[in-house]
Amino acid sequence: MSQNKREDSSITYKDSGVDIEAGNNLIDKIKPYAKSTFRKEVLGGLGGFGSMFEMPSHIDNPVLVSGTDGVGTKLKLAFELNEHDTIGQDLVAMCVNDIIVQGAEPLFFLDYFACGKLNTEIAEKVIKGISDGCKLARCSLVGGETAEMPGMYQGDEYDLAGFCVGAVDKQKIIDGKNVDEGDILLGMSSSGAHSNGYSLIRKILSEKKINLDLNLGSESLGEALIKPTKIYTQSILEVLKTERINAIAHITGGGLTENIPRVLPKDLKAVISKNSWEMPKLFNWIKSEANISDGELFKTFNCGIGMVLIVKKELKEKVMVSLRNSKENVFEIGKIIKKNINDAQIQIL
Repeated sequence: MSQNKREDSSITYKDSGVDIEAGNNLIDKIKPYAKSTFRKEVLGGLGGFGSMFEMPSHIDNPVLVSGTDGVGTKLKLAFELNEHDTIGQDLVAMCVNDIIVQGAEPLFFLDYFACGKLNTEIAEKVIKGISDGCKLARCSLVGGETAEMPGMYQGDEYDLAGFCVGAVDKQKIIDGKNVDEGDILLGMSSSGAHSNGYSLIRKILSEKKINLDLNLGSESLGEALIKPTKIYTQSILEVLKTERINAIAHITGGGLTENIPRVLPKDLKAVISKNSWEMPKLFNWIKSEANISDGELFKTFNCGIGMVLIVKKELKEKVMVSLRNSKENVFEIGKIIKKNINDAQIQIL
């Protein structure tokens, strides 16, 4: 009898925890979001095995530039706050802000959404946020992957990764080679901690049992921490239409201290005045609660500066005017000088 029972019973894929119908339902829901991001160069639609994108005709001698990233443990905060509408913008921002550093116009984006059990309501919010980010960057959401993996994630938790491709004219690649003594550093304001340093932030919250409703002035701590990463691509592309930028640094993991030297020639250093912009209250709160030095703070967080442009002194005003016309807050934060042999490549005074 037990033998017959084994022969007659069946175990389906859905029994194992993977619901193909729920996945198909999600695809139907997100198709309008993706389609709303399509540039004219997109060939075909969603649902194929691969996505096709025609090279833009306005870019001469195009070089492809690619980037991939995630949003780190900021996801844990999204779970705690049950806020899933903007984490997708974070994902897009972390990728497109990386490739604009080389002057690349973002063309298309793909996402990877992984979960234990698919909650289509949450997934739809996340992917709508991704499409919102793509619209801000003016790139197309051409596809992605939704992976339902029972046992890998708890409850409604999920993980995100993204991948973007952009293009730049080979003659207009920004690589830092033209940075020279006397150049000026311009800092573009961030929207908060962006998607970096959240493991430290979460440790502070956990060890000190701090409530996310804590008032930081104009907003709560939770609101300040979940705020999406700013996307800088269109403001910078607007500048590049008329002005030459010698180098750009995206201030991500490693903060100002680690990211600015990545775009400098070895014989030069950046000298930055920390009093040249007003540090947002969030970072002063972090410094106080963690009891860390300025050096550790600037090595971990953007401290209010999400992107740094290095320009010739005579172009400074034109670049600042262009950025402000694009509604950016921009500050002159430092300059480039010759480096002594034993000096670090950055000094924050």
